[in-house]
Amino acid sequence: MSGRRRVGPGPKRRRVLLTLLLLALASAGCTTFRGARLYSSGTEALDRGDVTRAIADLERAAELVPHASEVQNHLGLAYAADGRHGEALLAFRRAVELDCGNQAARRNLRAAEARAALETGR
Repeated sequence: MSGRRRVGPGPKRRRVLLTLLLLALASAGCTTFRGARLYSSGTEALDRGDVTRAIADLERAAELVPHASEVQNHLGLAYAADGRHGEALLAFRRAVELDCGNQAARRNLRAAEARAALETGR
C-alpha cells in the first residue's frame, strides 16, 4: 500500500474477525453470506495491494450488507489507498454511524478528517 499505515486489526485478528463475521452472516441468508464473502475477498485484495479489485468487491459487499460497519471501514481504506479521500471520509463516517464502538473506524475517521482539514487549509 505504498508506505501508508493501515489502522485496523492485525492479520491474525483479522482472520478471526472474518471467520466470525462469515459465520454470523451465513445464518442471516444467502445475500448476506455473499456480502461476507465479498468483504473477505475485498480485504484480501486490499492486503495484497490490488486496490481496484478491493474497491469493486467492497462496494458490492456494502450494497449487500449495508449495516456492516467493518465493510464500510475497509471500503474507506480501499478508497484512501486509491487516493479517493472524499469517498474514504464518507465511508469511515458511515462505519462509525453503524457502530460507534468500531475503534479502527473511529481512528480512520479521525485521520481522514485531519487530512481533509489540512487540504482545505491550503
